[in-house]
Amino acid sequence: MSKNLTESSVDRKNILNNNLALQEVYEQVGFYGIKFEGKYRFTKQQVAQYFDVDIRTIERIIESHKDELDQSGYEVYVGSKLRDFKEQVVDFVRLAKKSDYGPDIDVGTIVQLFENELDSLLKTSQLATYTYKAFLNVGMLLTGSENAQRLRTVILDIVIDVLNKKLGGKTKFINQREEEFLPSMIREYNYRQEFTNALDLYIDDNKFKYSQLTDKIYKCIFKENSKEYKKILNLKAKESVRSTMYSEVLDLISSYENGYATYLKNKSERLNRKLKLSEAHLLFVEFDQIMAAFVDPLRERARSLMASRDLEFRDALHEKLREYVNEVSSEDFDKFLGERSRDLEQRLEENKDVFKRLKDR
Repeated sequence: MSKNLTESSVDRKNILNNNLALQEVYEQVGFYGIKFEGKYRFTKQQVAQYFDVDIRTIERIIESHKDELDQSGYEVYVGSKLRDFKEQVVDFVRLAKKSDYGPDIDVGTIVQLFENELDSLLKTSQLATYTYKAFLNVGMLLTGSENAQRLRTVILDIVIDVLNKKLGGKTKFINQREEEFLPSMIREYNYRQEFTNALDLYIDDNKFKYSQLTDKIYKCIFKENSKEYKKILNLKAKESVRSTMYSEVLDLISSYENGYATYLKNKSERLNRKLKLSEAHLLFVEFDQIMAAFVDPLRERARSLMASRDLEFRDALHEKLREYVNEVSSEDFDKFLGERSRDLEQRLEENKDVFKRLKDR
């Protein structure tokens, strides 16, 4: 699904939250600015110069997207912070000119940029500054700059390349790279056994009861039955639906299965007979209404995570969850793509004793 960075704030935020991709952008695009308080900083003049636009164009972008750019690192320096920044710029230019930076084109460019506006910078009482993220954010918003258009193309190419390199094209099972996936999968497996046992013990024999009541749970949580879900994720006939689900969704399924199994048991024992499938469907409606007050916050969160992650990581849009699409957090990018993420085989090998204890509970 193509991304329109100039129009979609979610697409822009997803790129700015993807630290792995941003590192590649740093290396390929360059334009590092001067480091201040641990981050590269640029002035408004430098940003305008890079994108080859008038300063007033940059100011209009700030006016129309102030909150977004504030979040990505736009800041106006005044007082002691401005004084410290000025001192660092002066020291940087002075030391750079004393040293032999001839072969280093990037450093030479940075020195030249700051030297060109040094007089005005030293006289100003306030200064608009941009972090690297804010600089990229401006580039994703500018529509009248060829340099901005080229930058957006480079960024999108890098995002796709990073995802493919990290996952080898296996986005279908990106959920399994999270630390919590296996514990959640094992818990869900155990509760699933209790759920199917309850369907055997308390509902008359009917070959449709497992699929129909499972789909009831799916539709309550993420509004799709298993067939719809498999189509959206393009799963093959024999590929397991739950092997592609995020830990938060699996945990919520476990809660539903465990609660409904107990609900069926209590009803069957009160009636002193097995239930018909039609009765079980009606009981599920009752059960869901009772559960609603407890699970609504978790269900809302699970829907948002599932819709947002699948759109970003799997390029899969859940139409029925479109209203839940939000940005993917930097923590999620780290969880599924960063150093904390692991292939399923690695997780099994590293934690086989822990998972064995969980499974045997």
